[in-house]
Amino acid sequence: MEQFQPKNYLIEAILATIFCCQPFGIISIIYAAQVNSKFAEGNYEGAAKASKNAKNWMIAAIVSGLIVAISTVIFIVAIGGFTILESGDF
Repeated sequence: MEQFQPKNYLIEAILATIFCCQPFGIISIIYAAQVNSKFAEGNYEGAAKASKNAKNWMIAAIVSGLIVAISTVIFIVAIGGFTILESGDF
């Protein structure tokens, strides 16, 4: 029976590490790097599990990065609003 290699999500993990959340992205890169080697060893189940873990950590990195970015924007807008109210220039 021929097995198909699961997607390793390496590029997505690298991009999530650079642009979103480094700690979760690094974990995703580690799992993504394991997919090809496990598949080459014949450990198809391990490769599929590593692929799933890489995808989950990549999604966690993207979501946490978005949460931090949105929270930062809200904080900056709120501080700007308070500054305008304190100065009385509204």
